[in-house]
Amino acid sequence: MTPLTGETVSNPIKITFGAKGVNIVPAGVDLPMSGHHHLLINVPLPDLTRSIPSDENHIHYGKGQTSDTIELPKGVHRLRLVLGNFAHIPHDDPIISDELIIEVR
Repeated sequence: MTPLTGETVSNPIKITFGAKGVNIVPAGVDLPMSGHHHLLINVPLPDLTRSIPSDENHIHYGKGQTSDTIELPKGVHRLRLVLGNFAHIPHDDPIISDELIIEVR
């Protein structure tokens, strides 16, 4: 995922993400070893047995997107990706990125 942890960035922030060993597909597509990204911003991991919430801190990429441009307020932010299945629920063996810490100036 980019940017890299420890980077200082400015708005708008270009984020790119991907995953190895799985297929990135839109929400609603139920295929083995597939799913779509969810970006968590400044929140702990949600309950991994339930559908990932959808709000300003839990961004769904249900069209199968692998990048986005976001705006964040100045300061330090913690970002993490969680791959959800066709119903926005993490897999039994969850695919979760390392936490990324960036500073927005």
